Amino acid sequence: MQAFTKIDGLVAPLDRANVDTDAIIPKQFLKSIKRSGFGPNAFDEWRYLDHGEPGMDNSKRALNPDFVLNQPRYQGASVLLARENFGCGSSREHAPWALLDYGFRAIIAPSFADIFFNNCFKNGILPIKLDAAIVDRLFNEVAQQQDYRLTVDLETQTVTTPSGQSFGFDVDGHRKHCLLNGFDDIGLTLQQVDKIKEFEAKHRTAQPWLFN
Repeated sequence: MQAFTKIDGLVAPLDRANVDTDAIIPKQFLKSIKRSGFGPNAFDEWRYLDHGEPGMDNSKRALNPDFVLNQPRYQGASVLLARENFGCGSSREHAPWALLDYGFRAIIAPSFADIFFNNCFKNGILPIKLDAAIVDRLFNEVAQQQDYRLTVDLETQTVTTPSGQSFGFDVDGHRKHCLLNGFDDIGLTLQQVDKIKEFEAKHRTAQPWLFN
């Protein structure tokens, strides 16, 4: 998993509440478990004018000009600004896979659905909860300023605006440690590889009949 320390990212505003995981990555794209390649289909039903299916050449599909992520000023955004209850709906881990593959490393919202929130940390995305009034302010600033960027620093747990104002956010210590070091669940387990090998060797000696 890619580590997250500090980013200075262009912000894309998705001004919708209760964005569910089926909107983030529709169900027809859940056949693959490779974790990659989902970016072109993130927000597929909002992003394109036709119905998307796996295997389509997305470069030839007509884009919805009214969808915010299709606007030229937000191309290359790595920070997604959203409204309350982001990531509700199903528990599909494909949702953070799609957002990460699109290019988002941080998501800022007043609240998140619990399972989606947890899945973000496990896949290298930093979900940040800020007060709704602060989120409102950020939406207003993004609308008024081209190339609006935020500095997100996980070590200091701050979000800093172009004017220099910083907002602190909370993050669980264990999750922070994993993100800073790029440890997903497998990577975290492999930190104990010597102990695992020692246990397996003792187990093989004590109960050899299990390994015939």
